[in-house]
Amino acid sequence: MTESESTGLDRLEVMARDALRHYGIGEEAGLKLLNISENATFLVNDPVSERATVLRVNRPGYHSRKAIESELAWIQALHDENVVHTAKVIPTTDNSLVAVGRHFDGEERHGVLFEWIPGTEPTQDRLISDFEELGAITARLHKHARTWKRPDWFTRFRWDYDTSIGQQGHWGHWQDGMGMGPSELAILTRLDSTLRERLAAFGTLDDRFGLVHADMRLANLLVDGPAVTVIDFDDCGLSWYMYDFGSSVSFIEDHPDVPEMLDSWVRGYRSQAPLSKEDEAEIPTFILLRRLLLVAWISSHSETDLAKEMGEEFTRVSCDLAEEYLMRFDRNRKGS
Repeated sequence: MTESESTGLDRLEVMARDALRHYGIGEEAGLKLLNISENATFLVNDPVSERATVLRVNRPGYHSRKAIESELAWIQALHDENVVHTAKVIPTTDNSLVAVGRHFDGEERHGVLFEWIPGTEPTQDRLISDFEELGAITARLHKHARTWKRPDWFTRFRWDYDTSIGQQGHWGHWQDGMGMGPSELAILTRLDSTLRERLAAFGTLDDRFGLVHADMRLANLLVDGPAVTVIDFDDCGLSWYMYDFGSSVSFIEDHPDVPEMLDSWVRGYRSQAPLSKEDEAEIPTFILLRRLLLVAWISSHSETDLAKEMGEEFTRVSCDLAEEYLMRFDRNRKGS
């Protein structure tokens, strides 16, 4: 860990400790960093209550307090209605679902406390079978989203063309991607244009577009025996329902088993909810939409370990995937 990273972690710990005061958790509690990417998550062991919890310290400038409360409202509804297993949100001593942690110099971060859920991420050696479970879970989330009456104050990001890969992209512009030369720009511009055209034709009617998790990767499942818990709703928002499969193969879109993973996911989905042939046929569009969005993410998060690991190679592979997709699109268009 570099000196600057150590200093940054020290700052986060100060704000985490301050946030914990709002839950009646004192300085004697153990605090262990679990993960730091967009947000920071800490394992909290409180010797007074003898309870383990997880504190999420939110990144600054991404979601408003109201947006975080909206995320938590959906999580709570899913938990209370037994739709899927989620980590219960723990309120502060004044019954708020969001705390504020402050640094000595005045910096503030929002914090959310969750119950500790035992379990591990699904292993990579069972990708195909695990995607059937993932499809079933996703279908249950979509069924709930279609009927749940959201609070009047509910506000979350919209993940449509404009706010994903268009000019209002939440994660920046894919044109700034690592290793973006003239040839890469040309092929990905063609992809962008085709995605825009197909998404416009697909439409945003309620049966296709609604509240989604938007980051339904296996990494966001915790498995403990037969129990599967869905975590990390931080990117949930309004998008196409089939975008959830696109997010499920984030960073592994070129994996040779993706077609079988998709078949498995569709089988699991249909075990819980209907899935039209039109929706299924358009899933490759959402895989490429997510991939191009991740090109933008890597550029705007170039300081992260994941972005450094992916680097320029991610853009090059994205061009290969774009070529395959565009060839398929052109064949289908000529055959129609």
